[in-house]
Amino acid sequence: MVLQETVAIVTGSSEGIGQAIAERLAKEGTRIVIDYHTHADGAEKTQRLVEAAGSKAIVVKADLGSVTAIQSLVANGIKAFGKIDILVNNAGIEKRADCWDVTEQDYDAVLNVNLKGVFFATQTVVRHLMQTKRPGKIINISSVHEELPFPHFAPYCMSKGGVKMMTRDLAIELAPFGITVNSIAPGAIETPINRALLNDPAKLRGLMGNIPLRRLGKPSDVADAVVFLASTGADYITGTTLFVDGGLLWNYHEQ
Repeated sequence: MVLQETVAIVTGSSEGIGQAIAERLAKEGTRIVIDYHTHADGAEKTQRLVEAAGSKAIVVKADLGSVTAIQSLVANGIKAFGKIDILVNNAGIEKRADCWDVTEQDYDAVLNVNLKGVFFATQTVVRHLMQTKRPGKIINISSVHEELPFPHFAPYCMSKGGVKMMTRDLAIELAPFGITVNSIAPGAIETPINRALLNDPAKLRGLMGNIPLRRLGKPSDVADAVVFLASTGADYITGTTLFVDGGLLWNYHEQ
């Protein structure tokens, strides 16, 4: 177990990639703070998976668009386990609309969770690490769309572009404290957010034509990358984005 006795907050861990990350970290000995906003049943399932993997978990409901809720999430994790070592900023949402039809409400919803939430969750954990004079790992789950345009999802792409620059900037600022900051950018992953795509054979074939490895990614592919970046094996890596996309980004072309 490469992460024995560590504690991680995994935001948005009630399903999909976040759930897989929580379970995978648990298998390496990490205790997990499970965050959810709307899927309580999913969060409880994640807790069962963590416990089945031989670790411990607590479940905390938190709106990542609220700084107060973020601070409460971190405080609950510290209260339960005494510390936080790893923060996985996984929670994210997307809303499809032509740019001329994007509402202020939807714009704010996407940016609040995907960018504001990532920054203030990082800030809150960093304050804890600095106060306790310990190193730590911040791992942001970004997207290939921090680089690749995604028409009809402008706020989502903007948020992920912001995460890319945040990762680079904070990595330099926090390096003197032994805190590394990295991102993982998944491509097309088999998750609930892609349910419509998975049920559309024509669109799925088009996408597969853009992926050199000729398969969709699995949540476990991303989770394995998180374990690496959280481990001591990645102690000299900071400020970078690891693309987990089967080669999609640099092979992408319109059909």
